[in-house]
Amino acid sequence: MTVNPAPTQIIAVLGVLLALVMVWRSGTRRGHRAAEAAHVASRVASLLGYVLGTAGVILGVQWIAITYARGSTLFWVVLAVPALITAYVTTRALAMTSLDVTYRRVDRR
Repeated sequence: MTVNPAPTQIIAVLGVLLALVMVWRSGTRRGHRAAEAAHVASRVASLLGYVLGTAGVILGVQWIAITYARGSTLFWVVLAVPALITAYVTTRALAMTSLDVTYRRVDRR
């Protein structure tokens, strides 16, 4: 039995194979984008937890200082140090030129 495909059939088969490869690659890219979006979201949630925890500690220390050390040097130090740290962090955050740094793994085969 001899198979003699026409040139149009060969071109059609190659077109279908090319389309399958393109669909497969776009799915891979979409998967990478979804994974990166999940990574960014988890980093934001983690950062929010750290911010809330630190704010709670600062609030507690300041509340104790205001309640028990009013008018002393400790009172002013406890109020000034978090203000300086906050000013420094806010200035650095607003001076950033990039919103997000992405880390890409290198595929080693």
